[in-house]
Amino acid sequence: MAQVTDVKVNYPGLLKERLPSGNYRYRVRVEGKPGKRIRLHIGPDHKDFAEHYRAGRAGVEIKLDAEPVDNTIRGSIAWLCRKYLADLERQTLAGLASSLTLKKKTMYLKRLEKHYGDYAMVMPQTEVVAIRDAYAETPAGADSLVESIRSMYRWACERGICDINPAIGVAKIDRGKGGAKPWTVDDLKKYREHHCEGTTPHLCLTLFMFTACRISDAVRLGRTNEFERNGIRGLGWQPSKKGSAYVEIPMLPPLYKATRAATVQGPTYLLTEHGRPFKTPDSLGQLFRRWCRDAGLEGRSSHGIRKAAGHLLAQAGCSQYQIMSIHGHTQAQTSEVYTKGVERWKMAADAMRTLESMEW
Repeated sequence: MAQVTDVKVNYPGLLKERLPSGNYRYRVRVEGKPGKRIRLHIGPDHKDFAEHYRAGRAGVEIKLDAEPVDNTIRGSIAWLCRKYLADLERQTLAGLASSLTLKKKTMYLKRLEKHYGDYAMVMPQTEVVAIRDAYAETPAGADSLVESIRSMYRWACERGICDINPAIGVAKIDRGKGGAKPWTVDDLKKYREHHCEGTTPHLCLTLFMFTACRISDAVRLGRTNEFERNGIRGLGWQPSKKGSAYVEIPMLPPLYKATRAATVQGPTYLLTEHGRPFKTPDSLGQLFRRWCRDAGLEGRSSHGIRKAAGHLLAQAGCSQYQIMSIHGHTQAQTSEVYTKGVERWKMAADAMRTLESMEW
């Protein structure tokens, strides 16, 4: 085993090993962890060796693609987009990434590839800003495009494909309108009056309201998620959104009653008209929006119910951390959106009572 030093390029940590077959194998010591070695699948004479070497020094093994990434120019934005999306698809199939994430990233990166695919992937931050500004007419979409670019370059930097993430530090331009519109108590009543007990639309609303779950989790929840603790029936699940905390909540009577009222029972609470679980959150989302329109509620979504639950919990006096435990948040500022307004109102009311007692 010998340290490899090229006359033109010095490769610290690169090892050349002669195999019994007479062939040579190359490995590289991980920087900062000399005991760990990464296999290199190509030798120093290969045109991509530097890329594989840098990845190995960072602890990442790059395996040779079975075939080229279509006919894209190597090192172009299109080439990087396709490599990233192919890996994201593999992660999704392995259960390591969400299908919704794959769908969103594919939509935005295909847009990037269409207009900027032949550009070199190594670009300054100013180019990302220019790309963002080109879509300024739809600010939310422009920000989502930048987010997708940032994720792709983060992936590429981790694998030694490039050294700099040009999307880091690019600011958002969407001032937003608060996202999904929270449901009001009147909205909830109107929906329930149209969709009676025992129907799938009624069960769907009840599930959202009494779990505050996302639609990506609603399609998976069923009796296997139920448990009993100290004589109390509960519901527990790991939210599919990355970084969410495990959720355990009591299963309140309205939800229990709704789950048992359905004529057809299956592996999940929510079933299609054919008695099977929904294949994707999107398929349930489209149907739920139709149920809302049928009830005379335009522009409503399942996420609006989640927000309504947060606001109602805050108004009932629940703390930020109680709301976090129900919503699966791991950061206090995420749940602060529900408590901030309520707390400000309480403080204002206290202040006004102080003013009231003052002599004027």
